[in-house]
Amino acid sequence: MIATGSDEQARQVAELLGQFIINAANHSPRSLQTAIGPSEIGDPCERKLSYKVLDWPVAPGEQDPIAPVIGTGFHAWMEEQFTARNTAGRYKIEEKVTVRDSPVEAARVRGSSDLYDRTTRTNYDWKLVGVSSLDKYRRGGPGEQYRIQAHLYGLGQENAGEPVERVAIVFVGRYHELRIHVWWERYDRQVALDALARLDRIRQRVLDLDPEANPAAWSEIPMDPKAKCRFCDWLLPGSTDLSKGCPGIASLSTRTGFEGLTG
Repeated sequence: MIATGSDEQARQVAELLGQFIINAANHSPRSLQTAIGPSEIGDPCERKLSYKVLDWPVAPGEQDPIAPVIGTGFHAWMEEQFTARNTAGRYKIEEKVTVRDSPVEAARVRGSSDLYDRTTRTNYDWKLVGVSSLDKYRRGGPGEQYRIQAHLYGLGQENAGEPVERVAIVFVGRYHELRIHVWWERYDRQVALDALARLDRIRQRVLDLDPEANPAAWSEIPMDPKAKCRFCDWLLPGSTDLSKGCPGIASLSTRTGFEGLTG
């Protein structure tokens, strides 16, 4: 957090308001969620998912919440607008879906789908992103994590009895003018099933290694050079104790040739 003011008293007010935003964001339902949701399953970093599987204590430090706060506000606004126009029941809006049910609670996967359009049989997910990210997704596609998320929500709609033909991600740029990029493709159930199988393999390895009893076992769980370390709750730069936090891929680059990569 960076807090400034036109004088010392104003700066103190800025700090108080900033801390209020951080505290409120950290205690929102999304922040308090412990189960792995569809948006996380496709994360390339197996170590991050392993921390999540065990509900491992996050690394000390303060995560900047402003991007998710703004994103939450945009989702709420879109929900309000589509709800007001849904008199014929064309849309399912911010509805909970079950991607996979199971008698074992840890194996269940559920989430909230942003929008399903019954007319076009398309499931949509909103992403509010910076302009440089918008250009990246426009040029190179959504990346595997977002693509997997889209198909997992498609599976959730299918499980709810809805026919799904396409899955879509709508990227909206945070800019002084409206910029939107829509990516979509035909729904493929196998993409979702493969992602769930990968998650199960990661979970089983964590259980086999038992890092709670053997902290050194964390080193056997790999990072990934494509990991978005900057946004990881377990990032602890310079850490040599993986039970307290992960140093991130900056440390990986010095050993494996991934020079120039950042989290």
